[in-house]
Amino acid sequence: MNPRIKLKKGYTFDDVLIEPKRSSIISRKDVNVSSYLSRRIKLNIPIVAANMDTVTEATMAITMARLGAMGIIHRFMSIEEEAEQVRRVKRAESFIVNNPCALEQHHTLKEAKAVMKEYGITSVMVVDKQGKLVGILTFRDIRFEENLEEPISELMTPKEKLITASPNITLQEAKEIFRKHKVEKLPLVDSEGFLKGLITAKDILKISQYPSAMKDKQGRLLAGAAVGATGDYKERAQALVEAGVDVLVIDIAHGHLDLCIEAVQTLKKTVQDKVDIIAGNVATKEGTRDLIDAGADAVKVGVGPGAACDTRQVAGAGVPQLSAIWECAEVARERNVPIIADGGIKDSGDIVKALAAGASSVMIGRLFAGTDESPGQSIIRKGRRYKLYRGMASLTAASDRSIREGSLRTENLISIVPEGVETEIPYQGSVVDILFQLEGGLRSGMSYCGAKTIPELQENITFILITDAGRRESLPHEI
Repeated sequence: MNPRIKLKKGYTFDDVLIEPKRSSIISRKDVNVSSYLSRRIKLNIPIVAANMDTVTEATMAITMARLGAMGIIHRFMSIEEEAEQVRRVKRAESFIVNNPCALEQHHTLKEAKAVMKEYGITSVMVVDKQGKLVGILTFRDIRFEENLEEPISELMTPKEKLITASPNITLQEAKEIFRKHKVEKLPLVDSEGFLKGLITAKDILKISQYPSAMKDKQGRLLAGAAVGATGDYKERAQALVEAGVDVLVIDIAHGHLDLCIEAVQTLKKTVQDKVDIIAGNVATKEGTRDLIDAGADAVKVGVGPGAACDTRQVAGAGVPQLSAIWECAEVARERNVPIIADGGIKDSGDIVKALAAGASSVMIGRLFAGTDESPGQSIIRKGRRYKLYRGMASLTAASDRSIREGSLRTENLISIVPEGVETEIPYQGSVVDILFQLEGGLRSGMSYCGAKTIPELQENITFILITDAGRRESLPHEI
């Protein structure tokens, strides 16, 4: 053997079990699973929906944030489309909508309906040319109207009949107005009559309905989005920040590249302290250290463990995921930077192992791909429903990118070396149910270790290396 060749041993989730320990935990409800996604963002549930085009767009991101987790919107669309996805998340729920959709009074019913359909809303504020509120047009006002060319000024409820409030109103004051006047919308206007915001009864109710929701200082749901490390990534990042994104993910298969390191440095200068930057993917101490030194606020760990990834078969490169997390977390812990375990999660037990090994959160693709909230295409085969799931380095994903960019040629297609696969995932209902099961399993795993918090889990963990017989014994058998 060449003496210069280094040979290391690596382990993945199926190679170990967690040793149970004495526990004072009476109920799983006593376990606190909150943990940091990045330096400044702490999740109530440390689970993130992956930035894949068959996993996360606005609908998934909204649902995840409402439940206390998060979704990262993928980048495989135009800059404006991705920015609009972020805006949809930020508009989905807020105590105060700072920039409510508004039209001037000369616009037609046809135009108003188009705006309502585009943004998924049931009302439009009506303003004059200066931006002063003159009325509101709701679905109730137009339900039976047929003349699409009629000006909305003839259909709206005028300002004189509306209940309005000051932009400085408190949540409790807003609740009292809704209770007293039985209204659905509360426009906010300043002393000169300019429209400054909107509060809806629906959003007030959602605050109580989703107590664990992840929100920014303005009461809007948190939104994450991905950018690349080349091409339009700077312009894309700027548009996403302007749309209100809370965290940017530099999305590249091999994060220990000079390109990725330079992209982190560039974006840190561009966005400054407006949003956190997550970078990856890496699988070594050196890769983690270099990204942190460049300014990353969190590092994504995982090269090749994803269900739709075959990098290890194609390129022969990668590190078994448990070992990768363990080593990368050792460096990240010294710098107080969170690690995100990306890939390889098959069930809630793997989440417990990933967090115990040093990750602060986990990123999941396949388990969420078959849900209602994923953007993947639905397929019916032999009476059963499936949804499309594909790796972002798969042949179809690469060719779709070429089509979108207008560069698809036969010679280009032949030159693609895919490192991902495309498959069909059985339909699984709502992601709400999946996330509930995963969170419950995490709480259960932590209770077996006597850990009430994730830091306690990491401090007290003992892994047991198991054999093939141990793996078989760990599964349901002889039934």
